[in-house]
Amino acid sequence: MKTNQAVMAFSQSEKIKVGLIWASQILEFMGGLPGEQKIGAQKSALALMRMVAQETSLAKALTGHEDWTVAESYMDKALVMLESGVEEEAMLQVARALSKVTNVGQQAMSQLQDAGLL
Repeated sequence: MKTNQAVMAFSQSEKIKVGLIWASQILEFMGGLPGEQKIGAQKSALALMRMVAQETSLAKALTGHEDWTVAESYMDKALVMLESGVEEEAMLQVARALSKVTNVGQQAMSQLQDAGLL
């Protein structure tokens, strides 16, 4: 990655990680909700996951890092699982996406540290 791509990758990874953590919290909370409340939480989680997926697509376009594609794949699977009402499986996919996004951020941070920018 070029330095400007590393800066963008690091910045985007932090933003995306927060979104994924929030989504996982909603998914965890959803399990104990009754009927209509669960539907409302599901809609919120879907909206958040879609926004995070869009940010991931942007990050991929800006940096070209291959792990963004893998993270997108996990997010797509999480969306399908969430739409199907299988929030436990969606949580697993979100965790996998979070791991990939964290890897991108760590790589970018290392590169920026080596360049003396962090």
